[in-house]
Amino acid sequence: MALNNSHRALGRARTPLLPARRAAAGAGGAAVLGSVLLGTAFTGGAAHANDLALMEDSSSQSTSAEQAPAAETASSSDETSTETLRRGDSGASVEQLQSALNDRGADLPVTGFFGSMTEDAVQDVQSSAGIAVDGVVGADTRAALEGGSGSVDSGSEATISTTSVSTGGASVSTASTSSSGSAIVDKARTAVGTPYSWGGSSLSGMDCSGLVNFAYEAAGIDVPRTSSQIEAQGRSISQSEAQPGDLVTWPGHVAIYAGDGMIIDASGSKQQVVERPIWGNPTGFVTYR
Repeated sequence: MALNNSHRALGRARTPLLPARRAAAGAGGAAVLGSVLLGTAFTGGAAHANDLALMEDSSSQSTSAEQAPAAETASSSDETSTETLRRGDSGASVEQLQSALNDRGADLPVTGFFGSMTEDAVQDVQSSAGIAVDGVVGADTRAALEGGSGSVDSGSEATISTTSVSTGGASVSTASTSSSGSAIVDKARTAVGTPYSWGGSSLSGMDCSGLVNFAYEAAGIDVPRTSSQIEAQGRSISQSEAQPGDLVTWPGHVAIYAGDGMIIDASGSKQQVVERPIWGNPTGFVTYR
């Protein structure tokens, strides 16, 4: 079983499942991919049901955010070119935003998920342009991105057309992918032995998706909070394509691939973070790089 490829083909095509997965994402970015199957892939009982509650919390927060008045409004009826984006969103529009931010000096992996690091880059642009620093991408922020000068005419109705921005998904080099993978695995190994704790993402306690967030932060990569969202919003890859730092998924569970058939995960059955061989029958492999 060849699990440790030395080279990742650039710009690999997404599987046909990806549009369907992203279509399942809510306006706030919380996605539910079918029903979570509990107790069938591994033991641990209710400890592995954590993602259900986390997803409910995420959905509740997203609803509140949607009901709040937007700080910026689109200046055109063209939904494609003036779509308002905020933390938690995902999809092609977010990929295009991340590429535009990278053109302005950011260093974001183009993952298509709008997380805290993308939000920070947006706020940097807003601060430089002298507009409201709220992390929400509306007409004014798009005008600042299009202008490229860090300032924007308050009377301008210019918007950045999403069709004119390269997605940049194929621009990640093999070298940078390998570097980020090493950073992810190294960070995950520092957590081995950490107690399993539902909803946690620190060395005092973490669950499976909390470990992924903990390790991916070291590589500067935004990922969603729950295992179901992580699986739904990542790029699906084959097992043979998996490289260290990519992710292995089961129903309601996610692990970091460490190479040579090994994973690092926060195990509910073992009640701690462990490094061990891939077990059972994974439902998929995904990447955010």
